[in-house]
Amino acid sequence: MEDLTSKQRAQLRGLANGIDTILHVGKEGIGDNLAKQADDALEARELIKGRVLENSLLSAREAAEELAQRTRSQVVQVIGTKFVLYRPTHKKDKKDKIVLVSDKKRKA
Repeated sequence: MEDLTSKQRAQLRGLANGIDTILHVGKEGIGDNLAKQADDALEARELIKGRVLENSLLSAREAAEELAQRTRSQVVQVIGTKFVLYRPTHKKDKKDKIVLVSDKKRKA
C-alpha cells in the first residue's frame, strides 16, 4: 500500500472525528482476537478508531503501529490514548468506500 500524503491524512483525520472508538487495548496487549477484530472492522469500514486503556503496558503509538503491521493498514493519527487506522477495502461493491484526495497535479 502506498503511503498516505499529508492531504490524505488530513482528510482521514476529519472523517475519523465522526466515528466511534471500537477497539480497546487493555493490559493483555494485542492478541490474535483483537487483531482479527481490527482486521474485520477495517474490511467493513476502512477507517477505525482505537483506544489504549489505562492498565495497558503499551502506549497508543505502540498499539497503533503493532495493529497496523498485523492488519496491513496505516496509522493515520495518534493523540493521547486514541489512534486511527486506515486500510482501503478490497470489496468492489462497497457503496460507502472512502475516496482519498489526490496530490497529483493534472496536466492541462
